[in-house]
Parts: sequence; C-alpha cells; structure tokens
Amino acid sequence: MLTRRQAHLALASLALPATSARAQERRAIVLGQSVPLTGPAAQLGLQMQLGAKAYFDAVNANGGVGGLPIVLRTLDDGYEPARCKANTEKFIQEDVFALFGYVGTPTSVAALPLATAAKIPFIAPFTGAEALRDPFNKLVFHIRASYYDETELIVKQLTQLDLKKIAVFHQNDAYGQAGLKGVVRALEKRGLQPVAVATVERNSVDVAAAIKTLVPAQAEAIVQISAYKSCAAFIREARKAGYFGQFYNVSFVGTQALADELGKDAAGIVVSQVMPSPFGTAVGLVNDYQQALRKLDAKAEPNYTSMEGYVAARVIVDALRRLGGRPTREALIAALETLSGYESRGYHLNFSPTKHTGSSFVELSMLTGDGKVKR
Repeated sequence: MLTRRQAHLALASLALPATSARAQERRAIVLGQSVPLTGPAAQLGLQMQLGAKAYFDAVNANGGVGGLPIVLRTLDDGYEPARCKANTEKFIQEDVFALFGYVGTPTSVAALPLATAAKIPFIAPFTGAEALRDPFNKLVFHIRASYYDETELIVKQLTQLDLKKIAVFHQNDAYGQAGLKGVVRALEKRGLQPVAVATVERNSVDVAAAIKTLVPAQAEAIVQISAYKSCAAFIREARKAGYFGQFYNVSFVGTQALADELGKDAAGIVVSQVMPSPFGTAVGLVNDYQQALRKLDAKAEPNYTSMEGYVAARVIVDALRRLGGRPTREALIAALETLSGYESRGYHLNFSPTKHTGSSFVELSMLTGDGKVKR
C-alpha cells in the first residue's frame, strides 16, 4: 500500500499548475493516457487502463519507484482524434512526465506532433501503424509488432491454405489505411491483389455499403481492419447475406470484446495476436500478469488487451528503476534504450538507441462459440 504521505503527494500532484511542474516530478511520476473510455471502442481503453493499473498498483504498494508513486492520469477521448489532441494539450500544459498507453492509430497520430514539439516521451501506444514508426522518432517506443507484421502472417497463412481471393473491410481512417496497406503489401509479394475493398466509418456500425461491395465479390477470406463493434456488425450482416468465407482480424480489434459482441457467432473467427496468451496455465510474465489482475479485481478475466497494458506498464517501470537521482525525460529515454531480455512464451522485447520497436512477435488465434480463444 502507499504510505499516507505518498498518497497525499500523488493526489496533490494532480492539482499542480504547470508552473509547479518540475516539483511534480519529485513528488510523483505522473503519466498521461488518452484512451476511449466511452463509445463503441470503450473496451479497448478500459482494458488497456486496467492492465496498466494492475502493475502500477503493485509497484506503488511496494513504495513506488525510488520512493515516488506512479500516477496514471487517464482521460477519455472516445476514440476521436480531436478529443485526443485536446487531452494531450492538457497533459502537456500540466507537464506530465510521459505520455503512455494511448489507444488507436488516428488518435495517436493526432497526439504525436504535440508530444514531439514538447519533447515528451510517447510510450507503448496501442497501435501497429507505420505512421508512428517511420520515420524514426527518438521519443516513441513500441512494445508491439506492427500491422505489417500482423497482415503478413495473416496473408501467409491464407495463401498457404490456397485461399487467394482475399478482400479487405477496413475503417475509413489512418488505422484502416495502415491495415489495408499491410494487406496489399503482403499480397503483392505473392503476385496478388485484393478482390474487393470496402470501408466503415470510425465509431459506426453502418456496414450496409460494405456488405453490398464485399459479399458479391465472393472472396474466400475477408481481412478486417476495424474495432470490435463494426467488425461484429459486418460479420453478422455478411453471414445473413449468404457469405460463409473466413474472417481474419488484426489485434486492435479487441479479441475478447469481439468475442463478447458476437457470442456463439464468434466460432471460427481468426485474430492475430501481438502479446503472449494471457490464458491457461501460465509462467513468467503471464503468471505475474494474472496474479496482478486478480489482486486488482478478483472478477476481472485475463484478455489480450489488458495484457498489453500490463506489459507496457512493466516496461516503463523497468526503465524508471534504472534511473539514478531525480528522474528526467532524457534519462527515461536512455534507460528504455537499454531494455532487453523480456521473454514469455515466444514474446521477446528488445530496444536499442536506433531501434524503438521492441517486438515483432505475432501469432494467430481462433475464437470459439463460447467466448474463448483457441490457439
């Protein structure tokens, strides 16, 4: 548990004006997180926050880092870039120590120029988009594989199964375009092109136009690059319209959220994963995650999204523990660049001064009709 003094200082730090920002760094390590807590993508933000909080609470219960508690300030952006930008401006004004665990490509893309201008580290965004990886940015650190990695594995498996008529259903924004580009890139390597492409607007489940485009194309498989509610809506409507091909999704869909949305209709849906499996008999990193999650909320069920939040929190804390004296942003960046050695069920994490993408781990999982994940 936090001491009374630590708890008081952590709460006081949230009310400090920007003019007291440097003192804030000495009282608590405050991280700013903008995620959807409401709206159609809410489960992604809630679970990312939950996993991070599970680890930060465990650290704070043992005295924090160097005697400083870690405070996670989470603001709701509803998965809308304008709201995320406003949240980020607020964090910068308050001089949070780092930006952490943002959720989504369009939101992260909106926040990145602000973080770069303010020289604030931008750590573990929940996105695999190349727009946040290329060109290299000294302030940005990724703990997950890219959408190029995920779509390459998806297309590789489909073509190995001799399924070559592949269509794409994607969100009409930076996230959807990133995933579409990954699929096209993987197909072109094999001399192929998508047989059809259709979109859905962000935070919408209006898939009628996409159904009219994709179902008549008679694709053998449809790769989906969207959030869980729109993907679930498309799967249901496509099946009603007579489509019985395969559905593949990238990790951002929110695996458990998608399974919950579909219920028994989830059977056979494939999702690429960039974190080790959070289920079953666990060892090492996964075991630590399960124990921390149970301690925070005995009713919380393990899932891939909260697992990613937990891993992200663990990474930043490991870096903070390597700092000597008063923590600074420059020292945090240098410490992150020394991190290596995470390993759990095939998941490894390695950074360097010239490599801020720590993992290329991807595997495929399949949903069952009872809301479970089969690997």
